[in-house]
Amino acid sequence: MPIVTVEMWPIPDHWKAGLMERITEAFTQVGIPAEAVTIVIHETPKENWGTGGEQHSLRHKENRSTN
Repeated sequence: MPIVTVEMWPIPDHWKAGLMERITEAFTQVGIPAEAVTIVIHETPKENWGTGGEQHSLRHKENRSTN
């Protein structure tokens, strides 16, 4: 059944359970059993992620709470 891959910056561990619950809820609302939903979170450090030639660690300095 569905495998959801989430590509994102690192987030605190306590946020992950809620994220997974909400993603699973979206599938259960359309009739897919929760047990069939697999979620994989890939966390990429901001210094390894860039847009427009600029590292996100520099571009988003103000958002230090998630890195």
